[in-house]
Amino acid sequence: MILAYLALLRPTQWLKNAMLFFPPFLAGQILLPGIIPKGALPFVALCLVSSAGYIVNDFLDRGRDMHHPVKRLRPIPSGAIGFPGALVLWAALMLGGLVLAAWSASSFRFTLLVLGYAAVSASYSCGLKNLPIVDIFCISAGFLLRLQAGGELFRVPISPWLFLTVFLLAVFLSTGKRFSESRSLGEVAGAHRVSLTQYPAGFLDGTLYMTGTAALVTYAMYTLNRGGLVYSVPLCLFGLLRYILRVTTGDGGDPTESLLKDRALFIVGLLWVLSVVWSIYL
Repeated sequence: MILAYLALLRPTQWLKNAMLFFPPFLAGQILLPGIIPKGALPFVALCLVSSAGYIVNDFLDRGRDMHHPVKRLRPIPSGAIGFPGALVLWAALMLGGLVLAAWSASSFRFTLLVLGYAAVSASYSCGLKNLPIVDIFCISAGFLLRLQAGGELFRVPISPWLFLTVFLLAVFLSTGKRFSESRSLGEVAGAHRVSLTQYPAGFLDGTLYMTGTAALVTYAMYTLNRGGLVYSVPLCLFGLLRYILRVTTGDGGDPTESLLKDRALFIVGLLWVLSVVWSIYL
């Protein structure tokens, strides 16, 4: 039972909340005294709120998830956790996350951004996920709110080029996930996700290539005045192409799982981190 509740939290998805530390990391401040401790509790708060959102999504999607070969094994659609247990856990996570965000960050704007993330997540689960394009933009908004929350928490301005890069990359990854779902589910895709039936043939793969190209360009512009960071652009291109190869060959499009399970993507991600450290910190 404990493992079922842990699975309901989707801890592997907490990796997305590391976006909170991107502003100080890219600004060369992550190693300054007090930076990591300052972000520890806000990071936990964001993880609690995001897990609460996953519970809402899993509960509302329980019927459709039964048609998915993997998601049907999740605690709620499989019947391992019922409505009372899910409701209590959701309330504890949401309340605890928002209180911890307000207390730990001592920033009203940071708390508003976390609350905004919770609102977007709830709106997505309650119906926006059924609207084509809107569903992708909702997921992307979650990444942007994490980025802006990090900028607010650490008092680091978010450059326009970084904002655009994160936005376009988020659209790229979200599109890849939808494309992968459409290919893997085939004729039953609509039973799992309504929006998949509303994307015409060629739309998702075309959007994937377009946003991947745009994300690479905006990232390149971001790196131009940042010394040796421009040399990380080839790594990013390789990562984008590897992800496209992964989703178009049916290996799965979930960004977090792709990073953790695809050895090439994991190595590229690690090399990108090292290249940032080399360019900014050494």
